[in-house]
Amino acid sequence: MINLPTHSFQQHPTPFYYYDEELLRATLDELNRQVASHPNFIVHYAAKANANIRILEIIKEAGLGVDCVSGGEIETALSVGFKPEKIVFAGVGKSDWEIKLALENNIFCFNVESIEEMEVIELLCNEMNCTTNVCLRVNPNVAAHTHKKITTGMAENKFGIPIDCIWETIERMQAITHLRFIGLHFHIGSQIVELNDFRELCNSANNLLAFLKERGIEPEHINVGGGLGIDYNNPEEHIVPDFKAYFDTYAKELLYNAKQKVHFELGRSLVAQCGFLISRVLYVKQGQSKQFLILDAGMNDLIRPAMYHAKHKIINLSNPLGTNEVYDVVGPVCESSDVFGNDVVLPQCHRGHLIAICSAGAYGEAMASQYNCRALAKSYLSEDFNI
Repeated sequence: MINLPTHSFQQHPTPFYYYDEELLRATLDELNRQVASHPNFIVHYAAKANANIRILEIIKEAGLGVDCVSGGEIETALSVGFKPEKIVFAGVGKSDWEIKLALENNIFCFNVESIEEMEVIELLCNEMNCTTNVCLRVNPNVAAHTHKKITTGMAENKFGIPIDCIWETIERMQAITHLRFIGLHFHIGSQIVELNDFRELCNSANNLLAFLKERGIEPEHINVGGGLGIDYNNPEEHIVPDFKAYFDTYAKELLYNAKQKVHFELGRSLVAQCGFLISRVLYVKQGQSKQFLILDAGMNDLIRPAMYHAKHKIINLSNPLGTNEVYDVVGPVCESSDVFGNDVVLPQCHRGHLIAICSAGAYGEAMASQYNCRALAKSYLSEDFNI
C-alpha cells in the first residue's frame, strides 16, 4: 500500500517531487543482499535516471559505483563524493572537455563507442601524458522488448561498435600506447521486463567472449549494462524489483570465469518507485465527450507519458474513497501531448485536490525542463516531512 503524508503536502506549493527515503534504502538493501550472493558482480548506478544530489548521496552510502554519460554527471558524482575509481564514463558523443575532465580525475574507465572516439581519447591522453582504461561498447544487434525510443542494442541504433567489428577495433587499440583495453560493455535498452532479453544478450556476449578467447584475449571486465524494468501499472504490488531473478539470470547464462568482474548499470529499477510527482487539480473541465482533469503539473515536469506514451499510476490523495469517475488527466502546457493518462478511473476529483503520479523517481526530475517558462519543480525527501 502506498502511504503518502497528504496532510503535510497541503503546506507546499505544487507541483513538486517527493521521494520516499525509506523505500529507496530498502531497495538498495535488497539490491546489495542479492549482489552479495555473486562475488564477481559490481553495480554502478546510472546517474541519468535521477541526479538529485540527495538521492545520489544515499546511493553512494550504499556502496555503489556510478555510471555517467556526460561531463556534468561526472562533476556531480565527484561533488557528492563518489571516488573516481568507481566512476564509469559512457555515451556516444563525449566532447573533448568531458574526456579531459575524466582523464584529469583518473576515473575507472571509458566505455568507448566507436573507433573515432577511441582515437580522440588516445590523442588527448598523449597531450596530457597519461593513460586510461577502456571498455569497448558492443552493439550486439539484440532486440529488447521495450519502447523503440529506449532500445540501444540494435544495428539501427547509434550506440556501440558493431559486434562484427570488435576484433578489428581491438587490433587497432593494441597498436596505440595510451589506452588499456580492460573489457567489453553491452547495453540493449531500458524498461526491460522480459528476462529472456537478457538471456539473448548473454548468448551474444558468450559468442564474442569465446571468439576472443580463441585469440588469446580474456577481458578482465564484462559490463552488461542495465535495463531492468519496473511495474508502472501496479507499483504497490511490486514496489521492489525482483533483483534475485535478474542477477540469477546472468549468473546462470553468462559464461564468465572466476577472475572476470561482471558490471551492471542499474538506474530506473533503483529509484523509480520511490519517487512521486505531487500536483493539484486546477480545473475539472467537462468536454463534449471527455471529462478533463487539469493539473498544475505538466509535461515539462514529467515528460515520459508525452515522449514514450508511458503510463503511470495516478492517485487522488484528497479523496481516496470517493465515487469513481473517468478523466483524461492533463497538464497546463500548450501542447496536445501534455497528457498523463487517458480514461483514468479516479475517485471524484475537485479543484484543489492533491494528485500523486506514481513511479516518477526515474526520468522525471532528471528530464524536466522549463518549457513555457515554467519553473522547475522543487523536490523533497520524506525526512523533510518528519516521517
